[in-house]
Amino acid sequence: MATSGKSIKAVPTSKNGRRPHENATQLVIITGMSGSGKASVLKAFEDLGFYCVDNLPIGFILRFAELAKQSTEIEKTALVVDIREGDQLRKLPDIIRSLKKQVKTTVLFLEASDDVLIRRFSETRRPHPLGREATVKAALRKERQHLKPIRELADIVVDSSKFNVHELRAHITEKFMPGGTDKSILVSCLSFGYKAGVPTEADLLFDVRFLPNPHFVPEFRPYTGRHPRVAKYIRSFPQTQEFIDRISELLIYLIPHYVREGKSYLTIGFGCTGGQHRSVLIAEEVKKRLSKGGYKVKAIHRDSPK
Repeated sequence: MATSGKSIKAVPTSKNGRRPHENATQLVIITGMSGSGKASVLKAFEDLGFYCVDNLPIGFILRFAELAKQSTEIEKTALVVDIREGDQLRKLPDIIRSLKKQVKTTVLFLEASDDVLIRRFSETRRPHPLGREATVKAALRKERQHLKPIRELADIVVDSSKFNVHELRAHITEKFMPGGTDKSILVSCLSFGYKAGVPTEADLLFDVRFLPNPHFVPEFRPYTGRHPRVAKYIRSFPQTQEFIDRISELLIYLIPHYVREGKSYLTIGFGCTGGQHRSVLIAEEVKKRLSKGGYKVKAIHRDSPK
């Protein structure tokens, strides 16, 4: 066989005959509802060193993955594909199935509640990609129908309803960072008063009205459970410390199971009568325990101060 005068440099292969980086190629397809935070998530992947492309035409995806697989420079890629593709989006499920046979592919689906998405569109004053003719609510309903077959193929589903932009990016960064742990879930310890109603956003509810009520101590009424004297009073009862210990142990056991089921945000509600004293103290104490366990935790006091 005739060859040119140039020397041919052999390309090393692995035992299975594939070139280096072929097996290392990682592709993340980011998709989901309009307004759910896909742009923020793409920035998080960019910070993680991924080669990122927004709104790559569906017809180019397989070719792009092939080029990335052959490249010695691109090992991690992230693509955003969504309803902006129009009718072409119906091809995405078959493309995803083909991709998973070729490269390590993860489908990340972002969603949020209709109320949250409508509020976000209102705040940004951006039209929904499906047009201005219909209301945002009707457009979201139509979009969910179009995305249903894709959501069923998702490896990870993240509900961004309770995340702000920074929390969402931090959650994705921790989840996809090499050597990441199962502690990327964001936990909220929410105090509330039953007389103002039970919080619908709570995943778990604990009633702490069995603890002695500082409200009946006149000098404590102007303060909340965060005040040192009020906190000391509530802690002075043995059942308080026992409850904190037992609940914290239970939650540290439960949270990893929620993570494995795909939960990205957990709200734990602690309720007392008015939401000023007992529930506030318990929420703060449990937050400290979970934080020591390595979880990202924030305390939210719905009804305190009055």
